[in-house]
Amino acid sequence: MPLDPQAEAVIKLQEAAGEPPLHTLSPALARAIRHARPVAKGPEVARSYNTHIPGPAGAVPARVYVPFGDGPFPCLVYYHGGGWVIGTLDMSDGTCRHLCTGGGCVVVSVDYRLAPEAKFPLPAEECYAAAQWVHGHAPSLDVDPRRVAVGGGSAGANLAAAVALMARDRGGPPLVHQLLVYPVTDRNFNTPSYIQNGAGYMLTCESMIWYWDHYLSSPADAQNPYAAPLQAKDVSRLPPALVITAEYDPLRDEGEAYARRLQDAGVSTHYSCYPGMIHGFFGMHEAVDKARQAVEEACGALRQAFALGLR
Repeated sequence: MPLDPQAEAVIKLQEAAGEPPLHTLSPALARAIRHARPVAKGPEVARSYNTHIPGPAGAVPARVYVPFGDGPFPCLVYYHGGGWVIGTLDMSDGTCRHLCTGGGCVVVSVDYRLAPEAKFPLPAEECYAAAQWVHGHAPSLDVDPRRVAVGGGSAGANLAAAVALMARDRGGPPLVHQLLVYPVTDRNFNTPSYIQNGAGYMLTCESMIWYWDHYLSSPADAQNPYAAPLQAKDVSRLPPALVITAEYDPLRDEGEAYARRLQDAGVSTHYSCYPGMIHGFFGMHEAVDKARQAVEEACGALRQAFALGLR
């Protein structure tokens, strides 16, 4: 279908801001520009607080969101996007609040170290350590250890998928769901969605090349399933998944391909491609109707997975 008018309005606002192309910037300058943008607000939660999680290279900052009600609660370990280079806890604050209230769960948002200062595999290992920590410290978080999920958007969804693979390969922690919103699953810039949508729709092909070049230590890392989950030879015995993509996103095809791989391997997986949408729409709750629809779909999938975790 045509580009959604609300998504088109967002693109025009960004173009009017006159920001230089991401791939022409240093990581430090790209972060400064991105962090100067206003962030979407989210609903009130019972409480939120910052903490630190032990990781393989030292303490990892995290933010915990607690829903209203009585625990122990299910939990979503959430990894923010930003191409492994420019994300922050604040950028995903609104989304985490929506997932906390709509999913009826504690959300632990993980501020893993960023590339290029921290290249693969350190960010992925920190994200795995965070999931382990949440499961191991469930009582102190008022969390039910039987109902822990992972999720994220874009590079964060890449990390969530990697954590699910690691948890299977390393004997835990047990996970009940993976929420993958327009996930990066492969370093392949020749898919039809890259060719069709690689310029003019917020996320560009040149930006994705820039992100990958900063994240990987060597080209060979692109064959590692913990960096590119679509490269995994076996995706069976993984937690059920919801994979969300956007029609005008260069990452659309690799997200769909990963969902199909999961389905073919017998993993209970639902795939939703939102027509007329662009990369990043999931976080545009205040401006885009379909963002609110997608968040509600994600919350519904979480609630269902958490209910099944009680059986």
